[in-house]
Amino acid sequence: MKSLFVQIKCELTKAYDVAGHLIDNFPETAEVYSTSGTYDLLAKFELSDERSFGEFVTKKLQKVPGIRDTYSIVAFKFRWTAEPAAEFEPRPEDMVDRPKPRVS
Repeated sequence: MKSLFVQIKCELTKAYDVAGHLIDNFPETAEVYSTSGTYDLLAKFELSDERSFGEFVTKKLQKVPGIRDTYSIVAFKFRWTAEPAAEFEPRPEDMVDRPKPRVS
């Protein structure tokens, strides 16, 4: 699966209708948020690895009634763990000559 975030500008008074349509009719819809600023909605879609972002946006998403403009953002998952990996942990011998912090 791959993630696609799309900022959506709606026709006046249509943001709730568009959000509802995406949630009810698009199985690719993972999340939809109302936003302030230039765009009205921020939607996250989860697409299969074989699916084309461009085809999804232009042939499906932009045909939704009430959508006036879209801005797509391709996202790449950043994998990390809160605990440092063992190879990055300082060794005790590296800590011997470290100056102690001054306390004021």
